[in-house]
Amino acid sequence: MEMEGEVIRVPKSRFPLSFWEVAGASMVVLGFVLGLLCVYLTMPSSDYSFLRLPRSLEDLQVLRDHLEIYTSDYTVQVLVGYCVVYIFMQTFMIPGTVFMSLLAGALFGVLKGVALVVFAATAGASSCYFLSKLIGRPLVFSLWPDKLSFFQAQVAQRRKGLLNYMLFLRLTPTLPNTFINVASPIVDVPYHIFFLATFIGLIPAAFITVRAGIALGDLQSVGDLYDFNSIATLFLIGVVSVTPTLMSKNKSEHV
Repeated sequence: MEMEGEVIRVPKSRFPLSFWEVAGASMVVLGFVLGLLCVYLTMPSSDYSFLRLPRSLEDLQVLRDHLEIYTSDYTVQVLVGYCVVYIFMQTFMIPGTVFMSLLAGALFGVLKGVALVVFAATAGASSCYFLSKLIGRPLVFSLWPDKLSFFQAQVAQRRKGLLNYMLFLRLTPTLPNTFINVASPIVDVPYHIFFLATFIGLIPAAFITVRAGIALGDLQSVGDLYDFNSIATLFLIGVVSVTPTLMSKNKSEHV
């Protein structure tokens, strides 16, 4: 596979990461575990068997019902614990952040919930970006070779309007957010563009999810979050964000 004139050789070993790369990732995991441990030790003595990553709406409702008891009296600990878990999940591409976004709405309301989700999601995406920059190249080539080729070509074509293109990707399901996080440093998307596109582009989807979290009991499935109107709105915003780039490209072609 060629990228910008350079031949990239994918490692032939069965496991794509070296010992030191695994060790570095393990140190990051340890840091998150220590952060959660500090939060746990500062909470009152109680039965915390309900604390687990939610995998269904039923799990989320149980978690919400228990955490509501502590949120008012131990706001800082709940906020820190929430952020650490969310950032950890984003960093290591663990599915389920949609449930965390719903939980933010259920516990903190729309405005505070959206601010919390956008902060945690942007921090987690940034953490994934830098971790991938250090050790992610072999993993990306191993997991998503075709998507990476497509992404590389699109980024190369849109260098002058890269922020608009990255906003479009964040606002629409053209490419998975997880893939964007881990592949962006590999295809040389500058961090300041990655950060701005992530911070701004996640706001609409965060608003939809957090608002749904307020009426958590009314949700029958995660699929209810994104009805036709919600998806159409996100696509419309995405098209608007990329329009300036398309117009400038057409103008330059006719000059």
